[in-house]
Amino acid sequence: MQRIKSGDTVEVISGVDKGKRGAVVRVLPKEDRVVVERVNIRKKHQRPQQAGRRQVNPGIIEFEAPIHLSKVMLVCTQCGEPTRVGFRMTEEGRKVRTCHKCSSDID
Repeated sequence: MQRIKSGDTVEVISGVDKGKRGAVVRVLPKEDRVVVERVNIRKKHQRPQQAGRRQVNPGIIEFEAPIHLSKVMLVCTQCGEPTRVGFRMTEEGRKVRTCHKCSSDID
């Protein structure tokens, strides 16, 4: 089970964007990275190209680059603070994520 999933709210704990919060757009588990909305914005200079019938618009494109998992912390839905993620088993045998600060279930 993953500690951070798509749709979770995370806070950046180090780097240029330290302190910013945003929702996780995409998780890249093989690379240990996540894409967070409005965080780690990069610019790409795009040349005009024609790919089949579709033409790529030229110009400067801004996009959210992936950020390493160690630079973000999950924000608890109950206490609203960045926290480490723990796991516990429910009575039904399901594994759920828990907040280390307030011990509430995140899922």
